[in-house]
Amino acid sequence: MLIPSIDLMEGKIVQLIQGSKKALETTDFEAWIERFSRYPLVQLIDLDAAMGRGRNRALVEQFAARLLCQVGGGIRSFEIAEETLRWGAQRIIIGSALVRDGQINSTFAEELARRLGRDRLVFAVDSRGGKVAVSGWKQATNFSPFEMMQALEPWCAAFLYTHIDTEGLMQGIPLDVVRDLRRATTRQLMVAGGITSAAEIEQLDAMGADAVVGMAIYTGQVKV
Repeated sequence: MLIPSIDLMEGKIVQLIQGSKKALETTDFEAWIERFSRYPLVQLIDLDAAMGRGRNRALVEQFAARLLCQVGGGIRSFEIAEETLRWGAQRIIIGSALVRDGQINSTFAEELARRLGRDRLVFAVDSRGGKVAVSGWKQATNFSPFEMMQALEPWCAAFLYTHIDTEGLMQGIPLDVVRDLRRATTRQLMVAGGITSAAEIEQLDAMGADAVVGMAIYTGQVKV
């Protein structure tokens, strides 16, 4: 399945290369809402919230009201998680809050599932150089995506894996990495990071992984 991705920064839709260098931006929100409206799931990320420098609340509410979205970015408390669901998000994406003091925060994951329901939760596992990275991809941990998925599987409906090393580079995602991660969990597995073609999306689908695509859609390489 193809899951289009919308990243928000400073009141605009943007696409970044490896989470830092801005490659494109647009404020043509209506056009992209229309294009994505036929999809059963769209990913919406508030990058400013993820990086701890404000929130694009009005835009998140606007998109979540009109598209079937899973929403992430800066959701690090029960209160923000509940608020985001009230805005209309189908599911919420939790990332950095799942790591505390350099360790996997299973206690928080379990409490989220108890309070919100496991089916509303997507756990983000972002990797640079084979290790999980958090806090806007700026802080490295000592554990692997495989280890994190296995530890947190009981408390979520899905995992979102981003391969930071290839994110935004339009060079494809390493399929061998995805194949290994597919063995780590029985949950839905969504992957992102440089996916560039319909053929690649089909290969991922054959593995049992859904493709989250941003840059390739906005540059026209993958048609929607």
